[in-house]
Amino acid sequence: MIKKLVLILALAVSASIEAKTFVYCSEGSPSAFNPQITTDGTSNNASGHTVYDRLVDFKYGTTEVVPSLAKSWKISKDRKTYTFTLRKGVKYHTTSYFTPTRDFNADDVLFSFNRQRIKDHPYHTVNGGHYEYWNAMDMGKLIKDVKKINDYTVEISLTQPEAPFLANLAMSFMSILSAEYADHLVKQSKKEDIDNFPVGTGPYVFKKYTKDTLIRFSANENYFDGAPKVENLVFSITPDPSVRFQKLKTGECHLIIEPSPADVAAMKKNTKLTVLEGPGLNVGYLALNTQKKPFDNVKVRRAINMALNRQAYIDAIYLGNAKIAKNPIPPTIWSYNKGTKPFAYDAKAAKKLLKEAGFPNGFETELWTLPVTRPYNPNGKKMGEMMQADLAKIGIKVKLISYDWPTYLAKSRKGEHSMIQLGWTGDNGDPDNFLNVLLGCTSVEAGSNVARWCDKTFNKLVTDAKRVTDTKKRTELYQRAQKIFRSEVPWAPIAHSTIYRAMSKNVKGYKIDPLGGDIFSKVELK
Repeated sequence: MIKKLVLILALAVSASIEAKTFVYCSEGSPSAFNPQITTDGTSNNASGHTVYDRLVDFKYGTTEVVPSLAKSWKISKDRKTYTFTLRKGVKYHTTSYFTPTRDFNADDVLFSFNRQRIKDHPYHTVNGGHYEYWNAMDMGKLIKDVKKINDYTVEISLTQPEAPFLANLAMSFMSILSAEYADHLVKQSKKEDIDNFPVGTGPYVFKKYTKDTLIRFSANENYFDGAPKVENLVFSITPDPSVRFQKLKTGECHLIIEPSPADVAAMKKNTKLTVLEGPGLNVGYLALNTQKKPFDNVKVRRAINMALNRQAYIDAIYLGNAKIAKNPIPPTIWSYNKGTKPFAYDAKAAKKLLKEAGFPNGFETELWTLPVTRPYNPNGKKMGEMMQADLAKIGIKVKLISYDWPTYLAKSRKGEHSMIQLGWTGDNGDPDNFLNVLLGCTSVEAGSNVARWCDKTFNKLVTDAKRVTDTKKRTELYQRAQKIFRSEVPWAPIAHSTIYRAMSKNVKGYKIDPLGGDIFSKVELK
């Protein structure tokens, strides 16, 4: 009887310990731990959704903007002045490398915005000074000033009205960092650490990163929105989707990202697992570098669009769990142009068009293939091989190239590619987040416009659309912009995929984020 009781107690203790640690099998390594200087979802999950908060946020599982570090705000009649009342008593994380002496206040807001906004700011050029989202969204031109009214009131004045401004503030690149921690690093001559050893106010405290292996976090017991249900959060970095599935089955992971389409059916049949799915606010595409010949020739770009057998990619790579893309925004977002005609797969017509462009015998080029599983492209290498075969039929000889994920992104921002596989999951539910961030003229220099395409008419339409608040007028402008995209084709749009998450049955409280993130602040193990 005593032995049985001891065994029961031991099992109870073991279950209790297990319930305190949540293991997430992620798909890749973060490029940094500060969403101000990253744009990829991998890095965002590792910092934006764990360590940091913003003035406003998206309600869990939705695109509705709700209070966060700012408990309320007022907007002036001309919509050019936003006054935020900040939350009091919000604690910064205590870590092995920093102990805060004060709570969050207005100084932190000014530091976080001004680092990106002001070129002679002490931290602006730290770690390269590259703020892709900030620059691509013209925040420098839009934000006229950020003023501290008092410790808990901040006023942001704009140069002009901006319809998606509040939603933009909820994006991870507008996360609030600790100004006190920044000052501490200056004294230590370690300013570069701010982007790799993070200190925030969010639900989880950063503990350790072992490159390409794992990331450890602990629960923020002082979190203003309530301490997380699990005490320890571990990101187990597992690039191969089939290996992620095996880890899930053996209990090494509680939840996995981006399962292989080939494994989804087996996951759904497994009674020990829960599989969630939803339409992705995403687009996968092949970008053509319009600043490099021959991709500056629109006939070449159209020929490539005709040569790609998108349906074959949907069948073989997504296993049918995607829709062929014809626009640069997904059909789940408002202002999607249903009237746009997709490119039909026609190798014969593509070859003829290539001849008209001055390339009767084709040409040689390179195509960069995605090195990690993404929601918009589950197998970049296989898709690259299929694209290579399709383009060979019209005389274009393609060499496939890839790099590790951080290098891939860094090189693409500089425009070193000719053709590159990429994609996008919406950050705020607004068409501007696709059409302006990915295809606007300022986004070329920022690095998010990897087609490096600047069309003045297109750019004016998407810029004008930000200045009006009437959704009907904005829709009209965005639909006209999509027509220009279809004519000029700086990309070959490929697919809008269905997104999946698979998890153990004992995982409760997890919701699919329509904006593509993985958020664990409300998750628990039953």
